[in-house]
Amino acid sequence: MDRFRGHLGASAESLYAALSFMMDLERDVSRLGTYASQLADEDIRNARHVAMRAEAERLGVEYRTASSFVEPEILSVGADRVLGFLAGDPRLKDYRHHVEDILRHAPHTLGPEEEKIAAEAGLMAGAGETIRGIFKNAEMPYPEVTFSSGERVRMDDAAYTRYRQLPLRADRDSVFRAFWGAHREFQGTLGATLNALLQAHVFDKDVHKFKSCLEAALFGDNIPTRVYTQLISDVHANLPTLHRYLRLRQRMMGLKTLRYEDLYAPIVKEVDMKFTPEEAMKNVLEAVEPLGKDYGETLRNGYESRWIDWMPTTGKASGAYSTGAYGVHPYQLQNFTGLYDEVSTLAHESGHSMHTYLADSHQPYVTHDYATFVAEVASTLNENLLFHHMLDRAQDRATRLFLLGSYLDNLRGTLFRQTMFAEFELEIHERAERGEILTGESLSRLYLDLVRKYYGHARGICLVDSLYGVEWSYIEHFFYDFYVYQYATSIVASTAIANGIREEARLPQPVARRRDAYLAMLASGSSKYPIDLLRDAGVDMTTSAPFRAAMREMNAVMDQMERLLR
Repeated sequence: MDRFRGHLGASAESLYAALSFMMDLERDVSRLGTYASQLADEDIRNARHVAMRAEAERLGVEYRTASSFVEPEILSVGADRVLGFLAGDPRLKDYRHHVEDILRHAPHTLGPEEEKIAAEAGLMAGAGETIRGIFKNAEMPYPEVTFSSGERVRMDDAAYTRYRQLPLRADRDSVFRAFWGAHREFQGTLGATLNALLQAHVFDKDVHKFKSCLEAALFGDNIPTRVYTQLISDVHANLPTLHRYLRLRQRMMGLKTLRYEDLYAPIVKEVDMKFTPEEAMKNVLEAVEPLGKDYGETLRNGYESRWIDWMPTTGKASGAYSTGAYGVHPYQLQNFTGLYDEVSTLAHESGHSMHTYLADSHQPYVTHDYATFVAEVASTLNENLLFHHMLDRAQDRATRLFLLGSYLDNLRGTLFRQTMFAEFELEIHERAERGEILTGESLSRLYLDLVRKYYGHARGICLVDSLYGVEWSYIEHFFYDFYVYQYATSIVASTAIANGIREEARLPQPVARRRDAYLAMLASGSSKYPIDLLRDAGVDMTTSAPFRAAMREMNAVMDQMERLLR
């Protein structure tokens, strides 16, 4: 990289040579990192693979350090000269958005030496997340729980996700007490890992002259901070809709008092919806048929080509995700338990995988990636399609109630709960910006206050035991730098887009304008800013209109459930 230093402004040819070389190098570094990360996730206990991931992360820091002069040098050349290069050399067409975005960063970009130091400091920024990951997945001593059936289970993350849904309240209580009791025992350690991340974010904010960590996090995707704060305000104004659902859940479960331990249990006890991986794939493929033959066939080929690591095993990374290597194909990690939620997770991660596939297929490397702000639209839209597919085929009243209840609980978890996470994340960053050192205990107090506010604890709508204030320590997304709010904005956007696609498919002479606009958005990668991509797909996320529409749909679903109950 160093041979390009000092020559970026010499000519359009020099700028093209540097950018094309840099992107080729970045592609290879990224591919190594993706490989090492997935290898470590197969079994976090394997020290050699964890070390390989650390090596890959160090290599990434070295690459960013070696290329850190590029943005300051482009800025020093001047916007007029750089834009002249873009206009005069057709080979720079693919780099136009990337270079224009660099020019937008001028107020927050330091000189070459300062940027080099900031890039080198990035090696320390991930320490908290790394420590937390190893501790949570490999070394944390999870307790064992004995259920009323006599079954004894080690209550790790995967078991918690599975057994928190048990029908017997006493068993659910055992799950919650054991799991969160273990986390509270280590809340000091887990709090230190999160505080380390907050200090890194404050450092980056200060060094790059942002007003806040929130502005710093959203600036890269050109998302106005008011979109974030507006979401929190919209949710606060619509907490009565959430409380209406909680009252409905309490009624359907036949409980005198709804408690936090009851939020994952099935509300229709007689419905036994269990699926094999093969059945899960079949349902998802049928559900995405409104997205067209090419979409469905590509996803089917991915399933048959073993894009997915399915089953939970000891040491395997918890949760689920989709990732990809440019020029190869997407990969999915699952921890499949056979529950309907896991089928929905398959649809969700398959949406990410198809987004990756389409963007990689239609974009050069420089614009192949995409912002999380649109990424979660692709995933939650597939969940929406799966819900309507299953509901359309459900014949009996109990199954329909289960599916409607699952849809509402998804809105609870993705729209309201993720916004609660976003508010927590904003508050802890603001406290760190004021110089506060956050401990596990103070994080738990703050989190408990928010949970009780959202779930109406003081009004007796849903009672939240003080133990569950430690739930923040379970949410790995808090290490992703203002990531979670995008789940909420995305489900609002995807609901609107999915409704439009289904409406077109039901017309006497079906059309596909909205579907094609949506698929074009997926194929656009990062060639435009995410707000503009969604606007092209028919949704304006700078207003509250999409949120209000989502609330109308949520209330309409509750109306339908209440009619079925009558």
